[in-house]
Amino acid sequence: MTLMDVSSYAAGDWVKPGAGARNIASAVTGEVIATAGNDSLDVQAMLDHAHTVGGPALRKMTFHERAKMLKALGQYLSEHKQALYDISFATGATQGDHGFDIDGGIGTLFVFASKGRRELPDGHVLLDGDVEQFSRNGTFLGQHIYTPMRGVAVHINAYNFPVWGMLEKLAPTLLAGVPAIVKPATATSYVTEHCVRLMLESGLLPEGAVQFVAGGTGDLLDRLTCQDSVSFTGSADTALQLRSTRAILANAVRFTAEADSLNASILAPDAEPGTPEFDLFVKEVQREMTVKAGQKCTAIRRIIAPETHVEAVIDALRERLAKTVIGDPAAEGTRMGALVSTGQRADVLDKIAVLGTEAERVIGDPDNFEVVGADRDKGAFLPPMLYHCAEPDRATKVHETEAFGPVSTIMGYRDLDHAIDLANRGQGSLVVSLISNDPATARQVALGAGAYHGRIYINNRTSMKESTGHGAPLPHMIHGGPGRAGGGEEMGGVRGVKHFMQRTAIQGSPEMIQAIGQEFVPGSNPRPAPAHPFTRTFTELEIGETITTEQREVTLEDIEHFADFTGDTFYAHMDDDAAKRNPFFPGRVAHGYLLLSFAAGLFVDPDEGPVLANTGLDNLRFMQPVPAGDSIHVRLTVKKKTRRTDEYGEVRWHVMILNQDDAPVAQYELLTMNAY
Repeated sequence: MTLMDVSSYAAGDWVKPGAGARNIASAVTGEVIATAGNDSLDVQAMLDHAHTVGGPALRKMTFHERAKMLKALGQYLSEHKQALYDISFATGATQGDHGFDIDGGIGTLFVFASKGRRELPDGHVLLDGDVEQFSRNGTFLGQHIYTPMRGVAVHINAYNFPVWGMLEKLAPTLLAGVPAIVKPATATSYVTEHCVRLMLESGLLPEGAVQFVAGGTGDLLDRLTCQDSVSFTGSADTALQLRSTRAILANAVRFTAEADSLNASILAPDAEPGTPEFDLFVKEVQREMTVKAGQKCTAIRRIIAPETHVEAVIDALRERLAKTVIGDPAAEGTRMGALVSTGQRADVLDKIAVLGTEAERVIGDPDNFEVVGADRDKGAFLPPMLYHCAEPDRATKVHETEAFGPVSTIMGYRDLDHAIDLANRGQGSLVVSLISNDPATARQVALGAGAYHGRIYINNRTSMKESTGHGAPLPHMIHGGPGRAGGGEEMGGVRGVKHFMQRTAIQGSPEMIQAIGQEFVPGSNPRPAPAHPFTRTFTELEIGETITTEQREVTLEDIEHFADFTGDTFYAHMDDDAAKRNPFFPGRVAHGYLLLSFAAGLFVDPDEGPVLANTGLDNLRFMQPVPAGDSIHVRLTVKKKTRRTDEYGEVRWHVMILNQDDAPVAQYELLTMNAY
């Protein structure tokens, strides 16, 4: 077959393998299928290209424009994912494995695209928290903001997820407005390269937004500045080596790692044999041992079960694992393919030798198993192997040795506190799971194990049909963990976006804060509306544009009619003596929702116009009671504008209801959809 040249994409050009290139073998056949690497890659030119071309292009786009770009990118990759499936079989991955890697990566793009449109502004600055008032009269304020860092994000990924590993880092990076240099593990870099080519061919990415390194990075990390960042996935030893780079330490370069993890799964005391939870537990363990041939950073490495149920779990796993067909990953019926390389297989064999000093192998024999449709000796195949540690309290190796393959160790516990202690002995993991139908057990595990694990996955008969599985990180939630797991966090929705932005404290007058954040700040100079704002289109409306309505008296008849009409006869509105005994009221007062209704009547323009719909209100506060005889009026201000579709956008209005003395009685934010 023709060898693939895995090229790098640097400073706008594809660079073929050169000096220092290494061969890549098929995980299935052992044959050399590609070469990758070039020691003469100009990494400074790549950094300059990202800083001067990619960064400025991304920062010109708003959050929403970048979100739309991610969505379009996901759609394009979806249309071409069969090519990614086809090339990925050589990594040892089955068609089922592709769902985790390729489909999961594309899905992550869609999630961040959606969150970008729903949770981020259609602008360039992300506000963090409320405005802080420092002075008595409100002329000196503070506001935290996020803006994109002015450097490049270097993404160093592991071999097991050549597509998802790239896209789960790339989505929040690009949404933040920061360019990336992607460096995958060489063993599966040919899959990542094909995905990068697809993204570039789509024409959706600005030039310089994404660059790609096949092979080593040379002295790239030595050239990073305080505006750059590094996101790493791999071994804890490599993470320590990279984190210790002088430039990273000297320049306080942001560094996040997702490293080794002795993830555990706990079978709760209530999940006895014969319960739906017991069967679910066995299914989850079997899946985590075989998907991607166990080469998942979130796979279950330690199985923690009640001492009385250990044998039952082993028997159930033996039955399920016996049905796992190992062989050519492209063949129909194969349930587990090969490890990524013969080198990785050798590493797993070394690690199980260590585990074997403290645990007994009870399922699987690396010297005696069947492979269908492929040569067992030429490919990087291993069977699922289960070890039993009879004395987990005395053991150390089973709590610190990760065999990164289809290997797991089962151990028994005496009570739930003992189970939590065993789970925590991994000294930090990406995920611990609990299979239980008892809420009290779930609470005890969350409180006892939360500090040692980045994610706690709880499943039972209620959630089992819709749950995503122990080993499936979701882009909405953080992916990372303390201690051994690297101490980092990735994804996590908008949390992941903020990692690539700088939080800055802005201080100044209301007008200055408003100008920077593009959101109305009370106390800024009012901007009288040139016409009723409900007659002005989304495009015509300006932030800070304000009208003040006429006054309306609130009568006792109004209060009683509203009570009779709605059925809200709360004593504060109907019984003067009872209301006076309440420390909040001077006597009978108007309903809060009556005030809202009257307010709408004061500021709403009745005619057909650009306001298409009222979609809700936020942050409602009642600040002062309104007794009969008081009057109210409204100050309505355009607070924020957000584009939603090509036809209309959302306008957020600041609504202040005041009494005849101009004292605030209520305030809230009204949301409307306005035509352009």
